[in-house]
Amino acid sequence: MPLVKHLKEMEPFSSLPDSIRDEICSSAVLKRFSGGTYIYEQNDPPTGFLYVIKEGMIEITVFAPEGEEVVADLHNEGTFFGGTPIFTGEPYTGGARAVKNTDCYLIPENILKRVEGNHPQLSDYFTRIIHSRVRKLYKELVADHTQQSLTHMEAYPFKKRLSEIMTSPVDGCASTDTVREVAKRLTKRQISAVLVTDENNIPLGIITERDLVANALALDAGNPDTLTAAEVMTKRPLSMPPSTYMYEAMAYMLNHNIRHLPVVENGEAVGIVTVRDLMRFRSQKAMLLVGNIREEKSLEGLATIHREIVTVARTLLSETRQTPEVMEILSYIHHGIIRQTYNICMEQMLAEGYIVPDIRYCFLLMGSGGRREMLLNPDQDNGFIYENVPDERLPEIEDFFVPFAEKIVSALHQVGYPLCHGKVMANNPRWCGRVQDWYDRINDWVINPEPKKVRYSSILFDFASIAGDAGLAQDLRDIVNHEIRDFQGFLYHMMSLDLRYKVPVGLLGRFLLDKSEEHKGELSLKHGGSIYIVDCIRMFALEKGLHELTTLERLKTLVKRNVFSQETAEHIRAAFEALTFLRLRNEISLIEAGQSPSHYLNPYDLTKIEQDLLKEAFHTVSKLQEAAKRHFARTPF
Repeated sequence: MPLVKHLKEMEPFSSLPDSIRDEICSSAVLKRFSGGTYIYEQNDPPTGFLYVIKEGMIEITVFAPEGEEVVADLHNEGTFFGGTPIFTGEPYTGGARAVKNTDCYLIPENILKRVEGNHPQLSDYFTRIIHSRVRKLYKELVADHTQQSLTHMEAYPFKKRLSEIMTSPVDGCASTDTVREVAKRLTKRQISAVLVTDENNIPLGIITERDLVANALALDAGNPDTLTAAEVMTKRPLSMPPSTYMYEAMAYMLNHNIRHLPVVENGEAVGIVTVRDLMRFRSQKAMLLVGNIREEKSLEGLATIHREIVTVARTLLSETRQTPEVMEILSYIHHGIIRQTYNICMEQMLAEGYIVPDIRYCFLLMGSGGRREMLLNPDQDNGFIYENVPDERLPEIEDFFVPFAEKIVSALHQVGYPLCHGKVMANNPRWCGRVQDWYDRINDWVINPEPKKVRYSSILFDFASIAGDAGLAQDLRDIVNHEIRDFQGFLYHMMSLDLRYKVPVGLLGRFLLDKSEEHKGELSLKHGGSIYIVDCIRMFALEKGLHELTTLERLKTLVKRNVFSQETAEHIRAAFEALTFLRLRNEISLIEAGQSPSHYLNPYDLTKIEQDLLKEAFHTVSKLQEAAKRHFARTPF
């Protein structure tokens, strides 16, 4: 792709005038880096160029305190790297190495600094980068390695992806290479497998030491000087993308009885991992259980996996306090369990003789599941949406989906997901229907914003497709954005309902504790704090018609839209992370004590520092509520 097209689509260059972008492009030079070579290494002085990838892949590497080199990030076509030192003058905080033959546009430092004079957003952007990418990753890495080794070995597979442990570049051979040449390559490089690839590095097969023995030597299949790789290789080997979590790969390899796994992206081999690479970690039981979600065929097995999530959460939380990452991984696992529960229920329906109607349909996950912000004990918030069909077809549709919904809700409860107290579940007709039915429902909510309907909207407006036709979920998203755009006053009603409640801190700075019998002497981290952040950020996101789902993704985009300053957003993010961390830690403690997980705790059981942190978080939430009140107040309170 031409450089000018890349620059038009990437921040911070997209905001520059066309004439400036053309000038930058005319000064750039194109250079190829061979696979395995370094463009620069960690702590090298600046080269004087910003690098934009035209074609290929670059990995960013850092050294841990023990001297081990680790892949911290991957960059693909259309992304850039190496820009921060141009504006800071500091050495590179990580190395950049070509995973495969990679073509890069090199933009000279002098033109960027000249452009910066009239467009300071360039240097502002790269200065922020240094705090949010490699340096942040490196700080996390240092923190990882200062933990006890057991903790590190437990948590690592649930945080890291194949891109971070794969051997790259790939040792490959041509299909026409002889068996003797392949054997020499294995011996010389002291490896146990080689990929057979074409001229574009597309994997055609794999040859392991076992393949050489079984297909060439043991059977006396022919002369090793004339027998070719194509004749002894295992064709079309199983593979996974570099974004795959390590625990998934381990379960996948053991289930398919393979010891070598090519890592493939866009059809091209970018690395390879072995079972030995994955078996180094101590958390093998949890890895196998959680990684086996897609293979599990019973609800009892899924319930066992669900109970193991607390192990994953504990190991992740003990290693890092980056709670957004922990929530992402836990939500990823929850989604997998829910999706497989859905699949099992579908198979049961078909086995019982039911026939799926010939329509498009989608199973939706809402609330924290839709936002990918699930912790340990999310309840069920789900529903169905179908394509628009004539009324006369509704009996046919209901004959299948009514018992199907009952089966799903019951199965999820059996697996470990509590029933929703508000009955926001697929077996409730209020949460199922055609696209038109959903339109009528949402239209009624926004035109007649009774408190109950407003509360429904706060659950529905965070949703994601979990199974079926995801295009219907997008149709629903379009309906929501259309209705909010036409009835902006609804956001006022959302805000006024939300602001009926205040954070649980009094004027003198003391915590305001619950007086009910069930939670006497406690406060809710969710209902007292984090839910207000979620709700307020959602309101601003709805007003702007954003498509982002997670609270922090919405917050980031709202900063770009100049709704919040960077400084304000950092305070909100910190409060959200602090509340989530304390809540998740509390849930883990309760489960390990044999109790049900809860977002209620006694704040005076926390350390003094933690109490101060909690009060600061609540203070930030209160300021956000006030900002929402000022922004959305269409009429006096």
